[in-house]
This record gives sequence, C-alpha cells and structure tokens, in this order.
Amino acid sequence: MNTNASLIELFNNLVSKRQSVRGYLPQPIERDKLDRIIEAARLAPSACNAQPWKFIVVDNPEIKNSIADATSSRVLGMNHFTKQAPVHIVVILEGANFKSSFGSLAKRKYYPLMDIGIAVNHICLAATAEELGSCIIGWFVEKRVKKILNIPRGKRPLLIITLGYPSNQEIREKKRKTIEEIVGYNGYDGKTN
Repeated sequence: MNTNASLIELFNNLVSKRQSVRGYLPQPIERDKLDRIIEAARLAPSACNAQPWKFIVVDNPEIKNSIADATSSRVLGMNHFTKQAPVHIVVILEGANFKSSFGSLAKRKYYPLMDIGIAVNHICLAATAEELGSCIIGWFVEKRVKKILNIPRGKRPLLIITLGYPSNQEIREKKRKTIEEIVGYNGYDGKTN
C-alpha cells in the first residue's frame, strides 16, 4: 500500500473512531499526550491567521471539579459525567486581528467562531489518535468558569472539552443523514448541470 493510501485509511479510521465520550477511567493523562493535543490545536488554520483562541488546560482535580460543577444541571440532568474526566480544556474566544474582524463585518460571518470550531476538531481528533476520549461541552455557567479561572473581562469561554481514557472502548454506530441528504453537486438539489 502506498503512503497516500495509508494516510487516507488512517485518517478515515480516526474520524470513524472519534465520538463523544461520557464515561472516563480515573487515570491521569500523560503530559506529552496533552502537549501533542494542544499542538494540534495550535496548528489549526484560522481566517487571516487570526488565531482567536486561548486554551486553558485544567488538570488540577480541585479546579477541574469546580469547572465540572459549572457544566452540570440538576434540573435538566445534563453533564453529570464531567467530574470523571481527568482533564478539561476550556476554550477562550480571543480578539481577532484587523483583517479577520473586517472580513467578519463585511461578510456578516463571525470568522473567529468558525476558527475555534476547526481548532476544537483538531483537539478531538488528536485526542482520539492518543486513544483518549473527548466530549465538547457548550452548556455551562460562563460567569462561574470565568471566576474560577480568572478569565479577564472581555474574554469569553466558549467551550469546554473533557478528556480522558474512555471507560468503555466500544465504538457506537454513527447515526447520520445519508450522503444524498447532505450533498448537492453543482447546485443545492444536485440536479443542476
């Protein structure tokens, strides 16, 4: 098998293995793995190379549990698994550079949010490559997270990613729309020549 075919197969395998993990073993994550995961995020592309992000790696159990408390909701029964994860990565929205900000305004598309989505995907795929599970959390009390982590005014925590060794290695079946439902070639309905 040639190198290109091997890379394609590895990538497709990685994408198919990545899933939201909501059960973790009480095993710490090695620092070299965390460093490689953050490096993958650092290398993510962004509009006009703005890099509108900061990543706070929370591995101190006391701080991590405080963050976990800010993610869970008793009323809705959400995110009670977050204390199990040994690491949380809090993704902060930083200011974009002039070109990205101008482009966002001119095109009415806020590029920093897209950029952060790309970087977060890099984190999750890198975690999967390291045999770690991840889950992206958008439901949390921002004010509490900002206070716990001393995040300055004007900076916003957008997402929290839990990381850890999965307690269950099973890869669930992915329930996704069909290719025909999500793709059009040369037109919205795919019928344009």
